[in-house]
Amino acid sequence: MSWITKVRNALPFSPKRETPDNLWIKCPACSEMLFVKEYEDNLSVCPRCEHHGRIGADARLAQLMDPGFELLPAPKVKEDPLKFRDSKKYGDRLKAARAANPHPDALTNAAGKIDGHKAVVGVQEFAFMGGSMGMAVGDAFLAGVKRALKDRCAYIAVTAAGGARMQEGILSLMQMPRTTVAISQLRAAGLPYIVVLTDPTTGGVTASYAMLGDVQIAEPGALIGFAGQRVIQDTIREKLPEGFQRAEYLHDHGMVDMVVHRRDLKDTLARTLDYLMAAKAA
Repeated sequence: MSWITKVRNALPFSPKRETPDNLWIKCPACSEMLFVKEYEDNLSVCPRCEHHGRIGADARLAQLMDPGFELLPAPKVKEDPLKFRDSKKYGDRLKAARAANPHPDALTNAAGKIDGHKAVVGVQEFAFMGGSMGMAVGDAFLAGVKRALKDRCAYIAVTAAGGARMQEGILSLMQMPRTTVAISQLRAAGLPYIVVLTDPTTGGVTASYAMLGDVQIAEPGALIGFAGQRVIQDTIREKLPEGFQRAEYLHDHGMVDMVVHRRDLKDTLARTLDYLMAAKAA
């Protein structure tokens, strides 16, 4: 036994403290190490570079809606209708996604108020199979619109998706016209449809309900597009402009009405609802 071991054993050292391994998070944009509590208190926005991190449906609803909102039940749909399998069975992928997430699929609706204004809010969960749009997402979207029609209020979609769910094939693509028809029902009833585009919003979601809002709001730096940049660049054989498919670029080119910091998003939605619903009443 070495002398340092003898001394250490003889002295009344306190036992090593157990510390959790999730006290810090690395910002994916600036690589700064952030204290998790500070990061979460700042609405999951990096206090150094203002990068808006991806957040789940529950956190998003808590940030946007007044306390006491009601989570709407998820519609039941036929699972794995094509018996699809790639490296894993689709059913196994669904089970894994549900074990890692609090909700049964990638779109969750809630009914309540935003600063006193009635609204139904549907939030996509990117952590659930990349927020991909399948039959469950399509049915949930329709259920949210139906509740908005019943409550005579706006429907707000907060998008975050990699596109259509390939494991459901053509059935996934059919959700694009279904959701478009639902939006037309809102318009026929004179009710607002507002879209909040978050990072990332791509593929078939962008090609349908994500770009059909009466008002299009985006979070700073959000990736918004249909095809990937590399695919586009290889197709047109031209170098794409800097910031292409980012929220600020789309705003500059008229595809997004406003880019709003997360801390201002609830107030912006409340003002928008106040204006649109007042115009409807008039």
